[in-house]
Amino acid sequence: MIQNKMDFSMYINKFFTYLLAILALSGCTVGNYVGDSDWSVSDDTFVGTPADLKQIQTSNVYGTYEDDVNHRIAVLLPLSGTNAQIGKSIRQSVELAVLERKSPDISVSFYDTYGNMNDTTATVLATNPDIIIGPLFAQNAHIIKKNKLSETPVLSLTSDANAVGDGVISMALMPTNGVEEIVKQIKSDDIKRFIIIAPDTNSGRMMAGTAKIAANAYEMPLIGIFYYTEKDSDSIKNAALSASMYNTRTAAHTRARQVISDVLTNETLSPIEKLNLNTQLEKLEKTETVGNVPFDAVLFLGNGDDTKALASFLRYYNVGARDAAFYGTTMWDGSDIASDYTLSGAKYATLPATNSEFANIYEHIYGVAPNRLAGFGYDATNFAIGMIRSNKSNSEYLLSPSGYIGTDGIFRIKQNGANERALRIMQLNGSGTPSEIRPAQTNFIT
Repeated sequence: MIQNKMDFSMYINKFFTYLLAILALSGCTVGNYVGDSDWSVSDDTFVGTPADLKQIQTSNVYGTYEDDVNHRIAVLLPLSGTNAQIGKSIRQSVELAVLERKSPDISVSFYDTYGNMNDTTATVLATNPDIIIGPLFAQNAHIIKKNKLSETPVLSLTSDANAVGDGVISMALMPTNGVEEIVKQIKSDDIKRFIIIAPDTNSGRMMAGTAKIAANAYEMPLIGIFYYTEKDSDSIKNAALSASMYNTRTAAHTRARQVISDVLTNETLSPIEKLNLNTQLEKLEKTETVGNVPFDAVLFLGNGDDTKALASFLRYYNVGARDAAFYGTTMWDGSDIASDYTLSGAKYATLPATNSEFANIYEHIYGVAPNRLAGFGYDATNFAIGMIRSNKSNSEYLLSPSGYIGTDGIFRIKQNGANERALRIMQLNGSGTPSEIRPAQTNFIT
């Protein structure tokens, strides 16, 4: 039954930092959960094959039980206001999952998060739901987290790591997830030294910190981190200027020309020596810098548009594809970076292709292809129904280290409420359709 209720860092011991990084990257579970002890699982829980969310047994009953609803799922989405279209796409995926599962003893109620979220939260919690799906935005997730009972699970759709914990779980792709995966690819590509260029935001600094820990774990020399202001051309240009060491290299270039000119003018040279020095001088006159940059790869942690601008400025400052390989994260999704031929060869981590069965049914019913958020909402609904049907405790089911198979590949929930998703590695080729060079893993057994 679906009801509509619209009214309503500093100084951590290096050894332990390194150890935690290795455990995180290897898929091990560490006891770093936030909040009530109900949201933990044994560290030695067996890791096996991920379970398919849609194959988990549901009720075999038929008919409806309007007067005897046993379980309640509350769904919090922006159903009006500027983000109503996003909320609509997620709501449709929730409704699709509910209809497919045929669970008449589960009531699903939708609540609009546009407006006074405190009032909405009070209304939702008064119904004592078994589980909550949503909200979409971090600030709303914080309100739910603050006011809910510790044992009430929340499958939020925010990717903000600060908004999860104590039973609030993120179903969205965590930005740090793609960072770990692409650093692993950088290592496998035998890169010797790399730098990071990241947006100067909380998320950007968190991602840079994750990359630094991953680099330490993989013994990858990270020689510099450069920050810029998003969508700010001057800031992006300055970050590229600093990263390229352009001023230092042009100064060296000027000095080299001066030294050669002085030798040609003041020294007695043989014809061959003069020829060699003049040849070197001619080469220098065709360039603006001298010497190679001290890195052979750049990891961009911003979105595709900012990355394109950064790469353009780097080329302007004489750091091109011959000098350094380019890498990115899932932040490149949704941009036209795949059509930029000047970035051909760049690699990035992203989710697997959306499950075709889900995508086809969704498009057939609603007339549009599902976006990633719709997929997360669909998985959250199946996840919620699976938890209700499970004979395990809520935490045992939701925090299964073996993980689950969803619309975008496998995922599992960590004890701190963040999720881990298996990602694939793509390579740009300028065609608009990147090539998959490494598929996503199919289990968490490592």
